[in-house]
Formats: sequence, C-alpha cells, structure tokens
Amino acid sequence: MATTKSKTTTKKPSRTNTQSTTRSVTSQTGAKETIMESWRLVWREGFAPILPTSGLEALRTALLGNDGRLMQGSTTTPPPLMCVQDWPVETACALGYCGWQGEGLETVGEVEEYFARCCFEADQRLGEPAGCRWFLNWFDDTPREQMRQALLAEVEISLSQRFQIEEVRTPSIQKVTAA
Repeated sequence: MATTKSKTTTKKPSRTNTQSTTRSVTSQTGAKETIMESWRLVWREGFAPILPTSGLEALRTALLGNDGRLMQGSTTTPPPLMCVQDWPVETACALGYCGWQGEGLETVGEVEEYFARCCFEADQRLGEPAGCRWFLNWFDDTPREQMRQALLAEVEISLSQRFQIEEVRTPSIQKVTAA
C-alpha cells in the first residue's frame, strides 16, 4: 500500500506588488491571514530600527526630491573596489545614502563598511541569513518612480513612529524638571 505525503509549501509574497502593504489569504484551516510583502517586512523589522534618524531624514529628502545621488543597482559610485576605498562617494543606494548624507561618511570604504554592517545587523534581527536581500533586490529592481513612492511611505512611517515616541517621553521629562 503506497502512502502519499501532502506537501506544504510556503510562498514568499510577491515583490512586484508595490501598491498594497499587505495581502490577505485564506489558510488551510479557513482562517484569514495577512501577509506583508517581503521587502516591507525586511525594511520595517530589519533596517528601519537600526538606521539613525538623521539617515532616515536624509533618505526622505532624497526620495521627495528625486535626488540623482540616490542610485539603484549598486552600493556606491565609484564601485566598492579596494583601489578606490579612499575616494569620495558620488552616489549611493538607500542604505549607503543614509550613512553618507545622514551620518557624514565620505569615502567609498566608509559607506561600504556601513552598508555591510547594516546588512549584517538586519539579518541578525530577522533571524535569516541574507534576509536583507528581499529589500535590496526590491530596491534595485523596482522602477525608480514606484520605488520612490513606496519607500518614501515606509520612511515616513518609520520617522513618525520615532517622533511619536519622543513626543510621549518629552512631556514626562518636562514634568519631572518642573517639579
């Protein structure tokens, strides 16, 4: 008597749908589940928490103004080669831009090291080796205008959450100081 196993597969959300943040699916038990796009999950849980506010603000400005120094497809220009490690950065990807314009990093080597550290920390937060790839691939492969709109929304969410936290803390500090 032959026994057949039923195979359960987990499918990653589509990276091409940038219009909605989440999608609903019905599980095998009939329950509704919400699945967030992979790149957004990586951004929200991996990158956004580790990027400095100054970096997010710089990225926001670049996305709003379509800054040509924010590039897709590579970490930096010049490319991160050993022979140009001390050269000044001309353009950078989203993560590199946060370090370059937000943290004041200047050289290709500094920005490349910042990028690598961010990727490592995001992977650690996500608990998945190379988990950062979902965001990086989306950023590089999405048409620029779609990328700008979707990432700007995420950056603004990240910044608004930080400012809400600061606003909540500020009044209690003032009460203590006034007392």
